Amino acid sequence: HVQLVESGGGSVQVGGSLSLSCKVSGYSRGCMAWFRQAPGKEREGIAGIDDGGSTYYVDSVKGRFTISKDSVKKILHLEMNSLKREETAMYYCAADLSLACRPAVLHSDHYFFNYWGPGTQVTVS
Repeated sequence: HVQLVESGGGSVQVGGSLSLSCKVSGYSRGCMAWFRQAPGKEREGIAGIDDGGSTYYVDSVKGRFTISKDSVKKILHLEMNSLKREETAMYYCAADLSLACRPAVLHSDHYFFNYWGPGTQVTVS
């Protein structure tokens, strides 16, 4: 069984940076991704990374966010730079063992991910 727990959320000023982490316990093969959801908004994909190490980003964060994973420590990271007020949201770590990572993230197919962390709040103000 896979368990995910996010950390690193908090308050950050507009234009600032924040790094999120997702501790992975158990089997963690497949696609790992970051999603976010603001109140009243649909949960949207941000970035993903597959078993081969390929990374995928939605256009809105490309060039500002970086997803990476530490296979030894079993931690998924998301570095966020130049944060915008509208990016205030609950940020979630997600994983799936067989899901095609790129389309799931780029199309915000959150329904297809079987494993989720409880989320960590990011407030940009």
